[in-house]
Amino acid sequence: MTFIAEVIAEKALYIAGEWQPGTSTIKNINPSDISQHLGDFAQASQQQVQQAIDAAKSAQPIWGKTPLEQKQKVLQAIGDELIARCDELGKLLSSEEGKPVAEGRGEIYRAGQFFQYYAAEVLRQMGDIADSVRPGVSVEVTREAVGVVAIISPWNFPTATAAWKIAPALAFGNSVIWKPANLTPASAVALTDIIHRQGLPTGTFNLVLGSGAEVGNSLIHSDQINAVSFTGSVDVGRQVAAASAPNFVRCQLEMGSKNALVIAEDADINTAVEATIMGSFSGTGQKCTASSRLVVLESIHDAYVDALIKRMGQLKVGHALEEGVFMGPVVDDKQLASNLSWIEKARAHGGELAFGGDKLSMAHEGYYMSPTLFLNTQNQWDVNQEEIFAPMACVIKASDLDEAIATVNDTRFGLTAGIITQSLRTSALFKQQAQTGCVMVNLPTAGTDYHVPFGGRKQSSFGPREQGQYAKEFYTVVKTAYQRAY
Repeated sequence: MTFIAEVIAEKALYIAGEWQPGTSTIKNINPSDISQHLGDFAQASQQQVQQAIDAAKSAQPIWGKTPLEQKQKVLQAIGDELIARCDELGKLLSSEEGKPVAEGRGEIYRAGQFFQYYAAEVLRQMGDIADSVRPGVSVEVTREAVGVVAIISPWNFPTATAAWKIAPALAFGNSVIWKPANLTPASAVALTDIIHRQGLPTGTFNLVLGSGAEVGNSLIHSDQINAVSFTGSVDVGRQVAAASAPNFVRCQLEMGSKNALVIAEDADINTAVEATIMGSFSGTGQKCTASSRLVVLESIHDAYVDALIKRMGQLKVGHALEEGVFMGPVVDDKQLASNLSWIEKARAHGGELAFGGDKLSMAHEGYYMSPTLFLNTQNQWDVNQEEIFAPMACVIKASDLDEAIATVNDTRFGLTAGIITQSLRTSALFKQQAQTGCVMVNLPTAGTDYHVPFGGRKQSSFGPREQGQYAKEFYTVVKTAYQRAY
């Protein structure tokens, strides 16, 4: 942490292979203890963004032609260092984002696994050979790098989300310009420092910190960018799509969600409660995969709610770096104010506050609130239709499985959905009928693997899937070559 704060922070931009200062700085505050200042981090100007674009454009042909084994070694080394330093970097991440240190460590470890996975994928890039319908003509189908990729990543998984975009972009031969969220600059600088030391061609990877209004807009409106991968809100996702379309820049958007977890009549209560706790309240509810709607069959409702409330009372809220804490603070004062306002809206609708709903005072002043549960809510209420990003879940009763599934699908989003059941028939129906990109059975709605596709439907996602081998659909272009043999 000392290295980040004292050596690089004020020169936190990494452009054309060099650390640079910005035209201004922002303060990085620990949400667990707002008296702790984690450093002043540089902000890029539009001119510096253009410098990064020019560097990436010049570097991409060189990196694209770099031998496969050299690319593989670079990505493997990045992944290995992340895993080796997961304790140190996990503490750094938790200090600026607020998730408990166990989750911070886990995120860094998972980020390392993304780089290791795509290091292996470098060596698995195979094409196809086919006979032409014309005698004497052969056909080769291959993939090439799309070019210069702009990556815009969120604060809630500052290293993991960035890793699952940066790793495949580099693996498939692209150059990268990364704009992370301003709330988590130290984690971005730490990852960039690891990448910087791998000897990539100058300009292959660039870090430009700054606001979406300045840095983000400069990237998405550029006609020198070939692709934009964005994770964030629906409103900003629309802006990315609108800005990239006139320049025919491909875009990949991961946006909002309103995930539901169904508790079926035959659900094991303990399994249901633990899946709810992890899905609704881990990460302080600040996950795009969090289960904020709990659709509960009437016959099991009371037993499930009683057990859930009892379990919620056992959750420890506290400083992110304190061992044993289940839930840290939310990320900043704006998020806390938004969460508390949603609690008041749920009350105004007529929801029954069964647990929590409070701003908490701790030994260190921070952005703390209790895990929150509302009962007797209706799916059409805006608290059950809009993404809140809070440790808050609302119970919705359903009379039967058909009504439960209809409720799950009655949203403009479609990222994840889950069901707790002991019936193979019920799980099969749910997997078939849930209108989401990811479906979980007897698991929390939060938690996915790195080697399989991730993404949603409706307004949750747009463009090709992320992660696994499906990432090549976004980060490469297909070339079909014909040849006549003489």
